[in-house]
Amino acid sequence: MAAVFPSSPRLFASRFAESDEQPILSADMHPPIDLEEDLDRFRAEIGAYLKAEDAAQVEAAYNFSAEAHRGQYRTSGDPYVSHPLAVAGTLAGWRLDAQALMAALLHDVMEDAAITKEQLAERFGKTAAELVDGVSKLDRIENQSYEEAQAENFRKMLLAMARDVRVILIKLADRLHNMRTLDAVRPDKRRRIARETLEIYGPIANRLGLNGLYRELQELSFRHLHPVRYRVLVKAVRQARGNRREVVGKIMEAIKSRLPEAGIEAEIFGREKHLYGIYRKMREKHLTFSQVLDIYGIRVIVKDVPTCYLALGALHGLYKPVPGKFKDYIAIPKANGYQSLHTTLIGPYGTPVEAQVRTAAMNHVAESGVASHWLYKNEHSLSDLQQETHKWLQSLLELQSASNDSAEFLEHVKVDLFPGEVYVFTPRGKILGLPRGATPVDFAYAVHSDIGNRCVACRINFESMPLRTELRNGDRVEIITALAASPNPAWLAFVVTGKARAQIRHFLKTQQHGESVALGESLLGQALRACGVASREIDAATWDRFLRESGPRSKEQVLTDIGLGVRLAAIVARRLAELRDRQEPLGSMAEARPSTILIRGTEGVAVQLARCCRPIPGDPIIGMIRKGQGLVVHTHDCVSLAKQRGERNDWVDVDWEPEVRGNFEIGLRIVVENQRGVLAKIAAAMADEESNIANISMDDDRGATTSLYFTLQVANRDHLARIMRRVRRIPEVVRINRTKD
Repeated sequence: MAAVFPSSPRLFASRFAESDEQPILSADMHPPIDLEEDLDRFRAEIGAYLKAEDAAQVEAAYNFSAEAHRGQYRTSGDPYVSHPLAVAGTLAGWRLDAQALMAALLHDVMEDAAITKEQLAERFGKTAAELVDGVSKLDRIENQSYEEAQAENFRKMLLAMARDVRVILIKLADRLHNMRTLDAVRPDKRRRIARETLEIYGPIANRLGLNGLYRELQELSFRHLHPVRYRVLVKAVRQARGNRREVVGKIMEAIKSRLPEAGIEAEIFGREKHLYGIYRKMREKHLTFSQVLDIYGIRVIVKDVPTCYLALGALHGLYKPVPGKFKDYIAIPKANGYQSLHTTLIGPYGTPVEAQVRTAAMNHVAESGVASHWLYKNEHSLSDLQQETHKWLQSLLELQSASNDSAEFLEHVKVDLFPGEVYVFTPRGKILGLPRGATPVDFAYAVHSDIGNRCVACRINFESMPLRTELRNGDRVEIITALAASPNPAWLAFVVTGKARAQIRHFLKTQQHGESVALGESLLGQALRACGVASREIDAATWDRFLRESGPRSKEQVLTDIGLGVRLAAIVARRLAELRDRQEPLGSMAEARPSTILIRGTEGVAVQLARCCRPIPGDPIIGMIRKGQGLVVHTHDCVSLAKQRGERNDWVDVDWEPEVRGNFEIGLRIVVENQRGVLAKIAAAMADEESNIANISMDDDRGATTSLYFTLQVANRDHLARIMRRVRRIPEVVRINRTKD
């Protein structure tokens, strides 16, 4: 049964549409137009590669969707069914199977037409229904912010994608059509959708090797996010085309002559840098448009890999290459499977032109990606590239298990969506790609979670280096582990990969759970006493009423949240006080005064000593509750603390336990006369006072005097005073003071 509905003149390049909105149920906004032309084009495309019975199923899905969306229109006035048909048309261009095409045609019926997943499964099969469910949004939870709802929707979609990649392919095609037709949406929503596309959907397309889609999403996002800048750049590129194209034309003619002389058959194309790439380069490198010289480039397509390197040699013989601008992505492919040789040549008139050399197969992967070929084969037949992408999809499930919070999960995924920039070697010679700025800790977690959790030290290129060292291309990294080791909360300050951050946070939340509960109990007891209530007065019935009202699963969860700073103890205490039996005695005035929490300095993740001021036993201290960090202890005179102070409820009275044992790090600045042997004298004096030097550095601009900066381990304030007195007696020491930053 064929369905005929109103249509826009060109479905696949429709002028206007809404995005992420409910369809408008008004038939008076748009004159009826025939959809048959676009539907015929779609039928012809799927008929070229689908079996007749599969094409018939897809046709039935279209009819079902058209009926479900009958009378629904988009903001522009286009009939709503034009949107799912456009999405299915994009997937047909990628040669996806019948289940994916059916899901594309049906992807909005659950949200917009009250069709259930069970109905879809019964009519079109379980696989298509699962795909539609993976793409469909979750219902908005009451009192949930837009950001929270979006994070939860992304979480659901990405986890469905990890199980079946067709989910994200449908969503990407959906987003592409919405971005192509975004003009009908109000400006504020247009900017939000464009930013979301730039941060999430574009990088996902890039990660899956869909380069053409990635570039188009970037361009469309740029146009809607910064319309004025976009128009200015369009005008500038148009004006610059004449002169620069002439130069590129000369280079292409020279290459077309040189390559056959070297016995190389090749196709040569000129290409223009896309506008968002120009804009990003101008912004990141603080360049004017006239300073961006590589707007045009050359692409050379040859028959096989050995010829790529022969062609590269011929190009370097023709024009001088720019040192440091050569990249071999054939030997070491990008994470998304991209392979090519890149070099920058100095052409006529000193104009730099980027040249890319690759095979036809590499060019196909670079333009179309591997996403349309890999899912539907046996896993054992996948190429190395496809297996790497499959591993990345499975890693999403690992991030999910380590991240209980949707926003946190999305944060980790965002980090991993951007392609790796640093390639390092394991001791056995295996290459690992990591994001720029990655450290040995990121490397350890990339190898295996257990390696990361037990990491204690590392060797980079056979030399012992700090764990926070930034890795560089070609580094050989060896991780040293210990059975009793555990993740350090300080690692969160420098790790960059989502997996490392998720695993560290997961460990701190689970393995250190008891510490958070104990701290939460102390903080709640203190807050209750401030309300004039003793902890023992809050009975089980009061706790049950509080849990039913507030939603936590247990009292232990509430205490953990307080210990980690997720909940404020004062608010919980006030509510418990209100709920308790009013006839209970209020307790003595002594109980009504808040008590002080005693710090021993070895509590772990639940209590942290601030890195900004480095308090040690004997220092006057104050505590502040920070969400996700627990109790952070500062000195009273901490400069950073003065900037952070918010509501009084964030502050906690703390003091040192009478007998505190352990080593605490402090900073010392010592100004010395620049004489031979002075460093040895200072180090000997510190060793005599039983202090360990954790780190040392000095000013680069040395004159008559030099500033030395020490990180020392001391027991307490008295120990520090003894060290400072001992060092001050050295004749070459001009000044000594403690640093707190």
